[in-house]
Amino acid sequence: MFDGDERVATQFTLVPGSDFATDALAAIERTRARTVPWPEAARHPYDLILTASPKGELTRLRGPLALFPHGAGFGKAFPDEGTAARASGLDPAFLQPDGHALADFHALAHPSQLRELTAHSPVAARNAAVVGDPTLERLLASRSHRDRYRAALRTGARTLIALCSTWGPESLLRRRPGLPAALARHLPYDAYQLALLVHPNERCRTTEPDLARHLAPALDAGMLLAEPHAEWASLLVAADCVIGDHGSAALYGAALGRPVIGAYDGGAELLSGSPMAELLAHSPHLPHFVDLPHPSDLPHPSGPDTPAPDTSDSDTPVEAVLHDALTTASTAVARSCADAAFARRGQAMELLAAELYRLLALTPRVRPAARTLPEPAPPDRTPGAFAVRVRRTGTALLRVARLPAGTDARGDHLAAEHGTAPERHVQSAALLYRRATPPQAPPHAPSGQHRTAVPECRWTVAGWTAQTLEHYPGCDTAAAILSHQHCVVRARSGLLLSVRVDPATDAHGRRVIHVDPAAALSAVHAWLSGLTRAATGKASRTPPGGRRSGHDPVAAALPANLTCLVGGRAFRTRVVRASSQDTAQPL
Repeated sequence: MFDGDERVATQFTLVPGSDFATDALAAIERTRARTVPWPEAARHPYDLILTASPKGELTRLRGPLALFPHGAGFGKAFPDEGTAARASGLDPAFLQPDGHALADFHALAHPSQLRELTAHSPVAARNAAVVGDPTLERLLASRSHRDRYRAALRTGARTLIALCSTWGPESLLRRRPGLPAALARHLPYDAYQLALLVHPNERCRTTEPDLARHLAPALDAGMLLAEPHAEWASLLVAADCVIGDHGSAALYGAALGRPVIGAYDGGAELLSGSPMAELLAHSPHLPHFVDLPHPSDLPHPSGPDTPAPDTSDSDTPVEAVLHDALTTASTAVARSCADAAFARRGQAMELLAAELYRLLALTPRVRPAARTLPEPAPPDRTPGAFAVRVRRTGTALLRVARLPAGTDARGDHLAAEHGTAPERHVQSAALLYRRATPPQAPPHAPSGQHRTAVPECRWTVAGWTAQTLEHYPGCDTAAAILSHQHCVVRARSGLLLSVRVDPATDAHGRRVIHVDPAAALSAVHAWLSGLTRAATGKASRTPPGGRRSGHDPVAAALPANLTCLVGGRAFRTRVVRASSQDTAQPL
């Protein structure tokens, strides 16, 4: 707002009485801003006072006061404070103390808010004006960065779900503490990515260590936990849909055109007729999952050759419920409800700056513009092992659904990444794979570029796959991932195969989509197991490098063209005998 103006200096103080003062102070200190103790702030006059809340002893401060919107839409009331059934932020008990207007300027985001303020706080309304929402401005200004945010999050073509929780006893995390884990652990990993956006007050109440511990099952399954002060908004821009309670984040998502699924179970806080209430009333409601069958109770094929029992697009009950909700969620409805909360889009920064400079009695030097949001951090935890369900249709079409290991879900096999998965999963895995070490960055590479030290002693593909099958007797297939499209597989019989996976395109043919090769390897593993089972009636246990007497069904099936359905997309996969060049590559 004041960029480029050396005439303006800022200081921060904390109004006494907040239960969240410690974390608020820590957030300010992380920006290296100057803080002033409250007694000192109350002694000195200021040219301008900015606040996002009318509560507390603000009348002790001396200087013109500007009141900003707090959240979106003024959709909450708190029964234990202020005036009953009055929106927090528009309550005359705080805006007109002693009959006088608290703020010299009250910024509002929509004309309906000014009408409500005029009806219940006419004195305060004289100093109010509709300028729009500066938080929404940053979201809108960052829309063209969406692809970059998704690349940083390693989302790929998955559906990114923003799971939003406000704070307080009616929040999603208080009412449904198990929902993050249910979604993260029971949605197919290659189809969905989950990000949790938690209100700073709830993080403060819980404390960061306890919150991470409570969410550990979901985080271990790959869920993202957004930082509370800017990253949450970057994730909202990157998201494909929003699941939320009655907090502001869902309404901001609606303003971006994201379909919204409600997860608010009612209570005293949500104000009837507010934009948030209308959004939840006209959006599908996510039911509780307690009545759904657990993945361990699901019927599953007796083997990879068993035809799929149905043609459903959902692999788990949780995915089926979510799919139904997304099918009925309307982007148009979401936008319409958000339009009732946000006006002056694209103008908020200039309108707000004009009012603030008026109070400062200064002329603006530069035209203000909303800053784009920061790039979000990549996930710090990714699953290393998966329970894999493979449904086969015909002879060469294999549908793969991977669920993070530890969900107790039944799968056709366990697949684990060697060197990443815990040893208990490695010991139990039927498919073990590892990824080739990335090449070391050249000496002239930029300082921020990732460098991976190349070990002095490296396995060859042939050597590592043979050693793996020798060392792990429960493993039937060992594979080396050499690139996005190329893998080398060793079957238990010792036969080495080259697997090449073609990328897919989106529905319009405009984007190229690569599958995680590990998912395609699960399809190849199921295909190999099916061939062996069909020929012998049991899984192959031939030692690696040994010879199987008689007919080798795998060799007879080569070359093979498979279609792997992963995350709802078809990837053509070709399996041939590996060349000596393939098997000699270092890992």
